[in-house]
Amino acid sequence: MTAVQAEKILIVYLSRTKNTKAVAEIIQKQTGGRLVALELQNPYPQDYQTTVDQVARENASGFLPPLATVIDSIEKYEMIFLGFPTWGMQLPPPVKSFLKQYNLKGKTIAPFNTNAGYGIGSTFEEVKNLASGTRVLDGFSTRGGVERDGVLFVMEGDRLIQVQDQVTSWIQNFKMP
Repeated sequence: MTAVQAEKILIVYLSRTKNTKAVAEIIQKQTGGRLVALELQNPYPQDYQTTVDQVARENASGFLPPLATVIDSIEKYEMIFLGFPTWGMQLPPPVKSFLKQYNLKGKTIAPFNTNAGYGIGSTFEEVKNLASGTRVLDGFSTRGGVERDGVLFVMEGDRLIQVQDQVTSWIQNFKMP
């Protein structure tokens, strides 16, 4: 992936239990890109089930929560790594907000995902649909925590090493223009 200079790489992520953040940090170490956390103007509740219910309502109504995160000069980035957990088998509403808020035409997006074992759901397809005019690369997905079962952060020790190796392979397989 040497075709893209570090200063032209943006790594944007949403992380509730810090697993997606850990993957974003691995990508940042390997690419040198700028790391940015997506944060909401009105953060989700700490309680897991309350958040699940709120996200379900947002997805059903199409509500896009306003972001507190502001990315200046997004036009200078060529490559955007976009990370998120799978919520309700869908793309989390804050990530939809990001994709709607910024003009990403002409950019390359590399989606990455953590999930509770159910996979990516419709998330990667939603990225393709919402990011029209971009080139969306094959995404990376790995199992993170299972918050509903009280298993939160799992990206440490042997699991972290395994994910680092997987991310390295994923990035090395990119065919950049």
